[in-house]
Amino acid sequence: MVSELVIDVSSKEISIAILEDKNVVELQKESRNVSFSVGDIYLGRVKKMMPGLNAAFVDVGYDKDAFLHYLDLGSQFNSTNKFVRQVISDRKNLPSLPKFQLLPDIPKDGTLPDVLKQGQEVLVQITKEPISTKGPRLTAEISFAGRFLVLMPFSDKVSVSQKIKSNEERARLKQLIQSIKPKNFGVIVRTVAEGKKVAELDLELKMLVKRFEEAMAKLQKAKVPSLVFEETGRTVAILRDIFNPSFENIYVNDETVYNQVREYVSMIAPEKVEIVKHYKGNLPIFDNFGVTKQVKSLFGKAVTFKRGAYLIIEHTEALHVIDVNSGNRSKSTNSQEDNALEVNLAAAEEIARQLRLRDMGGIIVIDFIDMQEQSHRQQIFDKMREAMSHDRARHNILQLSKFGLMQITRQRVRPAMDINTLEECPVCFGKGKMQPSILLTDQLENKIDYLVSTLKVKKFTLFVHPYVASFINQGLFSLKWKWRFSYAMGIKIVPDQSLAMLEYKFVDSEKQEIDLKEEIEIK
Repeated sequence: MVSELVIDVSSKEISIAILEDKNVVELQKESRNVSFSVGDIYLGRVKKMMPGLNAAFVDVGYDKDAFLHYLDLGSQFNSTNKFVRQVISDRKNLPSLPKFQLLPDIPKDGTLPDVLKQGQEVLVQITKEPISTKGPRLTAEISFAGRFLVLMPFSDKVSVSQKIKSNEERARLKQLIQSIKPKNFGVIVRTVAEGKKVAELDLELKMLVKRFEEAMAKLQKAKVPSLVFEETGRTVAILRDIFNPSFENIYVNDETVYNQVREYVSMIAPEKVEIVKHYKGNLPIFDNFGVTKQVKSLFGKAVTFKRGAYLIIEHTEALHVIDVNSGNRSKSTNSQEDNALEVNLAAAEEIARQLRLRDMGGIIVIDFIDMQEQSHRQQIFDKMREAMSHDRARHNILQLSKFGLMQITRQRVRPAMDINTLEECPVCFGKGKMQPSILLTDQLENKIDYLVSTLKVKKFTLFVHPYVASFINQGLFSLKWKWRFSYAMGIKIVPDQSLAMLEYKFVDSEKQEIDLKEEIEIK
């Protein structure tokens, strides 16, 4: 299986697509002004105590107060709280954690009012982004994640991933980390650390300790509420979690992000640094790698997957519902039971892909086509487990019920990806009336004339739908060459699959969009 990463950087957001054998399996979009990401650390203030829930609401600067439960305080909360107070009270000298005397653990069955008071300042970390009407979910057990290790301040425990099966390797890693880690820092050894040398692990451990020290230095001058530590950018964070030797290419269309990714890959896998490539093609990067077309076909309410069979996917506040339909399949000599099994097996693969692609979390209920044979039901269960084995999110799959329903719970740390694939007419803005489409090229020429003559812009790119681009470029004496001779030789025409038929956009040489669109009133 060939794994590739395609990163599309625009002025408003960064979109990241993970491809396996050219098929999109994960898509993440992050606004460039996004806040409250998982892993961010804040200095907050306890706003309201909820003794009945054994929890509190904490102000971290979000519209809705964030939720902090007693069980999320961490066993070393007293030590964390005391150290944070020392850091805040002394604005000049930063206390040393290795020299700090840890306090006893808080009881597992204790109550929040015993350790936390209303109005108290508390250091917290985001574990779940704001979803729907809910604010962020918090933990007071601070951690700093790296590729091989996770640093846990205020603890001395070293844990090794259960996925490392070799007892000898587990013992080696535990002994190695115990020998190099500073006092009062706990460490979780991740699966990818298996077989790694001491130099690599020591380098990352020092980097994580430095992040902690930088966060504490920022905490000294922080006001409540404020961001103390910002998690690594989404691009590098995804690389940190999923990078493996099977990655063959990483394409980036922005020079700054390309340099960041290249620097990170050179640090964690120097031999793979050449797979990071700066995309400089004329076509939008997602169009070039077939991502745009796949997204348009995969994010609708109905998703076709095999010979007319399709899924209906509905999202509600409480859960996600998926209905499997056989569609208009051609007649087959197979029995109804065999046809149902064939469709359900294919549906299981597509559903596993959809869960990753849309990042659907919480409760998912799947209505498979009814089957009578118990062995067939078991096959569907086994197929779903196999298809979801590559899913990095924690999940649990239940056997099919007697009604043919399968229930899945999947870890949800951010809102599900929802892309509306229906296009509103960019010309009439949904009114149902517009100028004749044959006049589009005249309208574009007027815009070009205004750009060149009035705004004095000589070099720019016109993005249009591929069909319109073909019309503009057709012929020996095409419209493109006519515009170039009449106005400016710096005109470039680029087809863009993400645009609607009569939609267009102008982009200057600095890759900034020039807003020339006007809503035309039609009476």
